Amino acid sequence: MRQTTRNITRLSSAFLLMACGGAFVGATSVAAATTSIVQPANGDYEEEMVILRDFIHFVKIARFDVAADLGQQLIDAGLTPEQFVDLVDTSRELDRFEEAIAAAMRVPVLEPIAAELDSAYRNGKLDRARNPDEIARNIDLLTGGLRARQLGRQRLIAAGEYAMPQLLDAYLQKDNLALRAQVQRLFVDMGRQTIAPLMTALPHFDATRQEAVAEVLGLIPYRTSLPVLIDLYQNTDNDGVRKACGRSISRLGGNPSSDVADMYSLLADSYYNEPSELTSFPGEDHQLVWDFNAGLGLVMTPIRSEVFHEALAMRFAERSLGINAESAETLALWISSNYSREFDTPDGYSNPVYSADRRDAEYFGIAAGPDITQLVLRRGIDTRDTPLVRSAIDALSQTAGPRSLWGQPIDGRYPLLEGLGYQNRRVQFEAALALGNAQPQDSFNGAERVIPLLASAVRDASARYAVVLTGSDRESYDQYRNILEGQGFTVLPPSDGGLDGLAPSIAQTPSVDLIVTSLGYDDTLLTIETARTDTKMNVSPVLALMLTDDVEPLRRQYLRDQTVAVRRVEISNSNIETSVDQLLMAASGGPISEDEAADYASRSIEVLRNLAISNNRVLNVLDASTILIDVLEDVGGLKMLDVAEILSYVDRPAAQSAIMDRAMDTTGIEQLELLTMVGDSGKRFGNNLNARQVRALLEYARDADNDLATTAVAAMGALEIQNSDLLGLVLDPQE
Repeated sequence: MRQTTRNITRLSSAFLLMACGGAFVGATSVAAATTSIVQPANGDYEEEMVILRDFIHFVKIARFDVAADLGQQLIDAGLTPEQFVDLVDTSRELDRFEEAIAAAMRVPVLEPIAAELDSAYRNGKLDRARNPDEIARNIDLLTGGLRARQLGRQRLIAAGEYAMPQLLDAYLQKDNLALRAQVQRLFVDMGRQTIAPLMTALPHFDATRQEAVAEVLGLIPYRTSLPVLIDLYQNTDNDGVRKACGRSISRLGGNPSSDVADMYSLLADSYYNEPSELTSFPGEDHQLVWDFNAGLGLVMTPIRSEVFHEALAMRFAERSLGINAESAETLALWISSNYSREFDTPDGYSNPVYSADRRDAEYFGIAAGPDITQLVLRRGIDTRDTPLVRSAIDALSQTAGPRSLWGQPIDGRYPLLEGLGYQNRRVQFEAALALGNAQPQDSFNGAERVIPLLASAVRDASARYAVVLTGSDRESYDQYRNILEGQGFTVLPPSDGGLDGLAPSIAQTPSVDLIVTSLGYDDTLLTIETARTDTKMNVSPVLALMLTDDVEPLRRQYLRDQTVAVRRVEISNSNIETSVDQLLMAASGGPISEDEAADYASRSIEVLRNLAISNNRVLNVLDASTILIDVLEDVGGLKMLDVAEILSYVDRPAAQSAIMDRAMDTTGIEQLELLTMVGDSGKRFGNNLNARQVRALLEYARDADNDLATTAVAAMGALEIQNSDLLGLVLDPQE
């Protein structure tokens, strides 16, 4: 059995390499596949040893230019990660190497080289620990002397989950009780790294092995295993297994009579939130997903870290739904996780646990219906997940009627109406479009915001506003302002008092689309947390430019927050531009492009026209008239005619007057169309033209162009021009 497990692990490692492209010969883990150190042409380390020692020396004496060249030579030498570990270890320079790397990481010219060398060394240590043959040797050490046991334990703990198939095999064998006891202690010391494999295997074992695994899970002080233990407790017909599960449940503070479906749903929700305690390999590109095959036993599947938590959230949500298919919250969690999986999947990546032939996330989001989608929308709003919010609104717009959009509260909340105040203009526009398309007949909370939002989309959906906080450093403020203005932002004034000093300016902007800070650690942290509690900035992306020593602490603080990006303050202007683009793309789908703005304008015009034609009293187009009049003055072509048509339905003298003014500024077909709309407005609301405009209309009526003259007199008739104004045409028709 032990040899079988060893072979299985080799197969798993080979699969893991294939999943990573198989580019790194001799590597046994995902970590090895992420470094640029490649297979050398030969195994002679003499030259590399000299280069390594010289690199350390020149870092120590601050000759960073020479050290950079030597460091690059080490990278180009072609050593695998394990060979690089051999080089460092056999050089007897490990302490000095680590000191040099730490110093080089603080020097801009050396930082990327030092980071790559450090990564190669760490990955090499991991590769060695995760090698199946090395794992087998280290398991054998567990029954040796004290020094051997300590060494074996250290190496197996370093291998972590990768050692679990072989360790589980050793634990379940019956011939060597001393080894079994050592492995059990090791499981406890490995902690959360053991839980996922043991949870996966537990339901598939016979009663004897279930009892053994259930006992050890109770010794590992993490409640993650409670759903599986309670599930087995409630469904086994073996008294020994039930007692073992009961003891473990009690040790972990659980209740054996808990609702199993709810327990699985809670675990799925925990994975969805991506806490560090449910991430086995922080900072690595891949995590492991576990399955159990009757013939092979435990099978590990490497999966990109970006989509690992979504995969587990969906898996445990599916288990919950298999027990209670009526749980709307759990189904909404599964759909949210599926959307998140799609958002986070790297370009070109083939997800091994979500095959390419499965339907996309949108399909399930629409199929679930509006009640479930409202729950998805609520989750997106609560977690400030803008892509999820937008996807939910899109699904609602295709499936929901008035009752679902604003008539049916969810725990006292109306998620779509909350979208009107969500501080992302895409979300605001899309919520307003969904509500406007529904043609509400009864008023609702927030109705007064819909028409102004639609009107602002017609005017300019692509306008962007940024806050730049540099304290009293005006030079840096000017530098960042110039960069952002070049990217199309309107930058608010400087402020020595942080966000509080900008309160009046922020209140006058439609939204804050970006915050850039170059403050110290504490002030930056305060700025971000202040923004997150402000309704105008709670989803505003933040680019924090930090001193080198503060970068990693702040990055760890916001590791899972896609709205915060942390960069070194020394980066170039072009890198700042790139960082802004990447941040906006991750946080909100990027800036609204000209094409998107045109689409929002077109869709908003259509909704406003329909509302105007239907004379909707809840969403009154009159509320948009001031903005639309301003737009009419600045645009041409079809957009001008569309806006004029909407204004022709507005009972306001300024609207009719604006259409006539625009007609007087145009010629040809556009002028004829505008004059016709002036007449349409007159039919609805009477004559609201001033004397100057009436005189212009009379002039058009005398024009030699018969089409223009006929259209003008039709407008005059619709406006019921006074007899005194018509008298000239009657008495002197040839004039």
